[in-house]
Amino acid sequence: FLNASEIESFKNLAEFYLPHVNKDNSLAELKIWRTKILDNSEVIKTGLDALQLCSSSIYTNLNKLLKILCVLPVSTSTPERTFSTLKRVKTYTRNSMLEDHLNGLTLLAVHKDISITPDEVLDEMSMEPRKLDLIL
Repeated sequence: FLNASEIESFKNLAEFYLPHVNKDNSLAELKIWRTKILDNSEVIKTGLDALQLCSSSIYTNLNKLLKILCVLPVSTSTPERTFSTLKRVKTYTRNSMLEDHLNGLTLLAVHKDISITPDEVLDEMSMEPRKLDLIL
């Protein structure tokens, strides 16, 4: 079922992401899982499809590896965009703010799709202890 280059690629992948796990056990899990998938004529189009068909109690190592592969970014555009946003925010607020404020502004800039209302901000701020009481 698996040719020599596929076996070597899998062993390298397992060694890199799961260095403490026995590669031969992981390879055995892969062979059994692949046979099961082929016998049931399952269609796997994405990594999440593969993860859903891989029982964590039966294929422990393979399941861990699939979880890692599902969360890895396909490209570097998201991290690059995040660092670009951080650079803009840091340039704008170079010496005028603490790290907590910088982190908050960066998160707001990166996650523009999350809407936050002014009332939510005021509610959150009123929960923090302050020298001056906020009266709303």
